[in-house]
Amino acid sequence: MSDRSTHWDHVYTTKAEAEVSWFQDTPTISLEMIRAASPDHAAAIIDIGGGASRLADRLLQEGYRDIAVLDLSASALEAAKKRIGAAAATIDWIVADATTWRPEKTYDVWHDRAAFHFLTDPRDRAAYVERLRSAVAAGGYVIIGTFALDGPEKCSGLPVQRHDSASLSMELGPAFELVETRSETHHTPWHSTQAFQFSRFRRRAA
Repeated sequence: MSDRSTHWDHVYTTKAEAEVSWFQDTPTISLEMIRAASPDHAAAIIDIGGGASRLADRLLQEGYRDIAVLDLSASALEAAKKRIGAAAATIDWIVADATTWRPEKTYDVWHDRAAFHFLTDPRDRAAYVERLRSAVAAGGYVIIGTFALDGPEKCSGLPVQRHDSASLSMELGPAFELVETRSETHHTPWHSTQAFQFSRFRRRAA
């Protein structure tokens, strides 16, 4: 087990779903951006760092049929499977580190809320982007939500790298065109606020 996996397994085995700062009952902006990117319910969607997020539940409810969730923590994914129930069998659950994972297919939508900002080492960000480039189909979309430039400097006891759409554009490179960016004031379960930004990119045709 890597240090990252150990950390996140500890988080998800010691805290209830609504006891983590990033909990959302309904991931509104993520859903709106995914709908805008791929209204076709046959689209292949992967949620990077999905953990125990309720995004997969909501995508199933909306009729999306090709869903994958990747996370470092097997415990987080087990919690999500248990919550979803029998329908969880239709989702591809992937226990992996997004910086070392080897994608086995391409996706129409790559979604990441609050995983990329934990990559504070430029080498890790480069490794993540390398996987992203191999996994996102031409014409596909990348949606990344991170702490905004005025957001928290730490989360879950770990330092983060805050971003805006310009810094994400630099990380992804010229093959990805910025389509949309939005800000969000996230309300934590204990009523504090966190500044997030969401950016949606389209992969240019080769």
